[in-house]
Amino acid sequence: MGQYGNQPDFATEAKEITKSDTIDNTTKLNSACIYVGGGGDMKVILAGVVAPGGGFPTAAQAVTFKGVGNGVFFPVIVDYVLSTGTSAIDLVAVY
Repeated sequence: MGQYGNQPDFATEAKEITKSDTIDNTTKLNSACIYVGGGGDMKVILAGVVAPGGGFPTAAQAVTFKGVGNGVFFPVIVDYVLSTGTSAIDLVAVY
């Protein structure tokens, strides 16, 4: 999304997000920007966060953003969107 030297200034991929409290390779979004169709709160783990000592991050390392609007691109690059604590809906990962 244009934030890094090796990425284009436009999205080239998108996929719908299924919110999950599972933190592993199957739910990792690989540094995605999020489109939010229906606003609310979003509990996310930022891109690049790892557990103390290495490995997958934990839910305790998540951050909750309150009151994200409808029909907006969430201006934070994330690896996970957790189910618990996320009321925003119609989420799309954009790369």
